[in-house]
This record gives sequence, C-alpha cells and structure tokens, in this order.
Amino acid sequence: MLNVTKSFLPPLDEYIKKLEGLWKSHWLTNNGILVQELEEKLKAYLGVKNLLFTGNGTVVLQMALKALGETGEIITTPFSYVATTNAIIWEGFTPVFVDINPIDFCIDADKIESAITKKTVAIMATHVYGNPCNVEKIQLIADKYGLKVIYDAAHAFGVTYKGKQLLSYGDISTCSFHATKVFHTVEGGSIFCKDDILFEKLFLYRQFGHVGDDYFSVGINGKNSEFHAAMGLCNLPYIDKIILKRKKVCEWYNSRLSDEIFQKPVALPGTIYNYAYYPIILPDEKALLLVKDKLASEKIFARRYFYPSLNELPFFKGREACPVSENISKRSLSLPLSTEMDETDVDTISRLIIKSI
Repeated sequence: MLNVTKSFLPPLDEYIKKLEGLWKSHWLTNNGILVQELEEKLKAYLGVKNLLFTGNGTVVLQMALKALGETGEIITTPFSYVATTNAIIWEGFTPVFVDINPIDFCIDADKIESAITKKTVAIMATHVYGNPCNVEKIQLIADKYGLKVIYDAAHAFGVTYKGKQLLSYGDISTCSFHATKVFHTVEGGSIFCKDDILFEKLFLYRQFGHVGDDYFSVGINGKNSEFHAAMGLCNLPYIDKIILKRKKVCEWYNSRLSDEIFQKPVALPGTIYNYAYYPIILPDEKALLLVKDKLASEKIFARRYFYPSLNELPFFKGREACPVSENISKRSLSLPLSTEMDETDVDTISRLIIKSI
C-alpha cells in the first residue's frame, strides 16, 4: 500500500534516548527543556530571530489573527487547506477570497488591491505546496494600505526565496509540523515574527496569557509536549537528507509525467524548494476521478489537495467567484511522495496514471 505520504521516523533508539530524561525530571509539558532546545535548534537551522513551538499548525493561525487586535475583513486565498479559512471565521473575521495565479497556484497579487475595502485589516496568503507567494508585491500593497501580512506557510519548512527563508517574510508566518509534513513532530506547529513586542504577545497567547502567577493578556493553550519536541529533535538532523530523497522522487516523476500532458505549479525564480508535494493537474475532473480510482484499486492512495475551492465551502455564504481556483481544485491530485519510495513505485504509479487517461 502507498499512501499520499509516509511519515519519516528516526531510529527508535535515538527517540528513546531523548525520552530517558523525562522519566527522571517528570517535566512533560509547559515549555520544557526539550521544547526550549528544539526552538533554539530550529532558529539556528532556519536563520530566524523569533520562533515559538506550538501544539499544531492551526492554533498559530488563530494566534496570528488574534494579534491583529481588531476584527474586519481578511483578504485570503481560496486554494489552501480548510484550516486557513476556518481560522479566519473562527476568530470572527470575514474572509474575502481573491483568485489564484494559474502558474504557481498562490494568491494572485495583481488582484488583491481591488479587493481592499475600509474593513480590510490584513492579507493572509498561503505558500501553496510550499511555493512562494509574490511576497514583494504583497508587501508593497500592504504598506500602501497599512495592512498586516500573515503567511500560512504550513508547507514551507526549509524553503528559501532569493536566499532568504520563506518563513521570515510577512509580519507573521506560521508552519505546520504535522506528521504528514517534510519536517514533523507528530503533531505540532510554529509561529515566526520579526517584531519583538509582537513576539512577546504571541508568547503570552500560547500559555493562557500568564507567566507564573502574573497575568498579562488573554490566551489559549498553544503549548506542545516534551514527547513531540523529542521527535522534532530526532528528525531535524535528517532534514537535509529527507529533502534530497524527496527531490529524487520528484525527479523520477518528472521523467515519466510530461509537462505537456500534466500541468504542474511552477515556483517563482529564486526558489529553493523542499519537495513537500507532487501535484499534477489532470485535463478535467472526470480524468482525475478515473486516475484516483485506478490508483486506489491498486492500493495507491493519492489525494485531492486542495478540494474544494474554499470560496465554495457550504458553511460560508457571500462567496466571491474564483474561477481559476474553482477550476484547478477540481483537477488537482497530489501523488504519493515519501523518503521510502523507490523508482519502481514511481514507475508503477506513472504507468497507471497514463493508462487511466
């Protein structure tokens, strides 16, 4: 059986060794030693100033929105995982969807300005599949209108753009460390920002707004445990090898699935990618369903990632038409991709896809 991904796991003895100290200290959560160690090592690896390790990649979106300190409209993308839109609605904001660029599938920066109103407070864009948004143009628009920029960078761990970590762009960036991600802590996430005052606010949000018996603000439980931090500390030394192997798998796919037949997102020049996903765009939805069913019949499970276009969610009314996103979402299929795949796996998958259509 081949799933759309298979989590990398470090040698079991390395993980057990990391846990041994917990049986002595009994410090299992609440900003423990391993959490602090992981945060420092992640900052060093990513070259970022401020980083918090959190319980998941959704709570950080909620924290980022709460830090705006006001409600209103959030300009966002319709082509992302539902957590992006859910966080906006959950925090009492109104999502305003702007269609995507048909080349990289990120929010179309050329269409953002026309969507801005007096109620707009921020732009929340997703680096789709880990491919960078047009961060320069988005920042110019934000500066012109006094808006904050939040990037849902759930897929972007380790991606660089023009020599700079993609996670360092915007007022706030967030990342997911879920088990399906390139770098994972089983469950987990992180939040990044350059501003020290904003970082202190986010630090308090993560732990109910207090330090010891001193209370400073509202907050939630955004913390993570020592067990999850231990997994991250074990996985981090392997990350470069993980990315290299995933790159190799993508190269095998590229040699078999022609760009002339299968459209694929194209990242901005200057991007060094992390090979988080391998999506293909089928000719139409009928072809996608044929391919998906054919693969499933051989116990190979691809995923419709992302579907549906978020402006078409049944529980959100007042939809904006996003024809590019609506079209791509019906035809986009992410193929299996993991460090344990070999060339024979890719050959089998590719032959089944080509045979199906």
